[in-house]
Amino acid sequence: MSPVWSLGAGLLLLLLWVRHRGLEAVLVHHRWVFVCLFLLPLSILFDVYYQLRAWAVWRLHSAPRLHAQRVRHIQAQVREWKDEGSKRYMCTGRPGWLTVSLRVGKYKKTHKNIMINLMDVLEVDSERQVVRVEPLVTMGQLTAYLNPMGWTIPVVPELDDLTVGGLIMGTGIESSSHIYGLFQHTCVAYELVLADGSLVRCSPTENSDLFYAVPWSCGTLGFLVAAEIKMIPAKKYVKIHYKPVRGLQNICEKFTEESKKKENSFVEGLVYSLEEAVIMTGVLTDEAEPSKINRIGNYYKPWFFKHVEKYLKDDRTGTEYIPARHYYHRHTRSIFWEMQDIIPFGNNPVFRYVFGWMVPPKISLLKLTQGEAIRKLYEQHHVVQDMLVPMKNLEKSIQTFHDDLNVYPLWLCPFILPNNPGMVHPKGDEAELYVDIGAYGEPKRKQFEARASMRQMEKFVRSVHGFQMLYADCYMTREEFWDMFDGSLYHRLREQMNCKDAFPEVYDKICKAARH
Repeated sequence: MSPVWSLGAGLLLLLLWVRHRGLEAVLVHHRWVFVCLFLLPLSILFDVYYQLRAWAVWRLHSAPRLHAQRVRHIQAQVREWKDEGSKRYMCTGRPGWLTVSLRVGKYKKTHKNIMINLMDVLEVDSERQVVRVEPLVTMGQLTAYLNPMGWTIPVVPELDDLTVGGLIMGTGIESSSHIYGLFQHTCVAYELVLADGSLVRCSPTENSDLFYAVPWSCGTLGFLVAAEIKMIPAKKYVKIHYKPVRGLQNICEKFTEESKKKENSFVEGLVYSLEEAVIMTGVLTDEAEPSKINRIGNYYKPWFFKHVEKYLKDDRTGTEYIPARHYYHRHTRSIFWEMQDIIPFGNNPVFRYVFGWMVPPKISLLKLTQGEAIRKLYEQHHVVQDMLVPMKNLEKSIQTFHDDLNVYPLWLCPFILPNNPGMVHPKGDEAELYVDIGAYGEPKRKQFEARASMRQMEKFVRSVHGFQMLYADCYMTREEFWDMFDGSLYHRLREQMNCKDAFPEVYDKICKAARH
């Protein structure tokens, strides 16, 4: 039998099986079938398109020349909205399924969509050590652009598809944040189109109130059209040290100790149970021992969190050298550890060697094709949350995550939080060391109920003066939300800049209690 006939027979049997089980049942209980046959190839096509587009922009140098023209088009759309009577709120015209957030925002259907096609690197200023980019530039695109020039950015948040705009209007973090802070703290200027159609640049010395109010505002103060981000010299490798730690108190003490050391370029923790973790520290270097180089980003390599877990199972420390760009995107192929729920056999060596080059599927495509049944299933039986709490409350926080969720692994990422104006800052007058605790997966706690359990978590985070990342499901009331976040500067600017008729309040845009 020829390969074509074999393929045809296989597809026919698959279609008969899907018809017998029902499409919805297959998508819910055997989603890997749909992902492997359709979403992985589609994801490859997406990547090819964006790579060809980036190449064309580079060859034709069109980005700087067309940027001003594109911004004028955005301004014209805003003025058209004003001429129409400002009857509806405005939002970006980017489809909700294209965002990395798992939340599905229904406001796109009722708001005036402003089309913003800004996805290019505009300028690299080596003297100022600043790169100027448009808001839809992704982390994968930016590191691929800068690294050959010998540069990188101080904080490279995980996942290739995260955009600069999303990381500014929301937030972003990486294992270098104990030195540099959150992604917003590495930015030196923003350019926005405001509700009246004007173009404004803001920085710590120019329109400083707006500069500090933009992060975490989720696009409710204006449309971001460009950002300037600090650059640092890139090095070839990250020398990473793995240390298994047992006992919750020991885990917290060791993680806190390493997070306070500025000589560590990177600090990260993976907590595999209440009493077991691996603490990783790394330094940038141009030299490496050839026998210890691990190109963990290669498609056939084990998923990073599984690789790390071996040090815990073997009860041994270890040191290796990971190419810098591989390190920056070490969790991308497995979407941290979400891929094990999407393709259960995805880390199998046979699958990795044969199909690993296609992984991961685009999160945007997963959202687009999930359907109502899967969305409700994920909402009730799946958690994707990042809670930012003071480092001094780490032990109590991990215990609370265990009691209320029981999701493992947990991701620990330290960051310094400066006392700047805006929605997020420490309780005191000085900078404070915080930690991001990321929980991604299916809760194993009995009697888990999404709304009740998450409201309990949110209450705890508020009690320790912590913050919830706004990409995730948020169940707080309006009063609780503004108890967690400092809205004084934000509300004052919305009043001054006539935003109330132009953009919804951030709470109404992201919280489940307010969304329709």
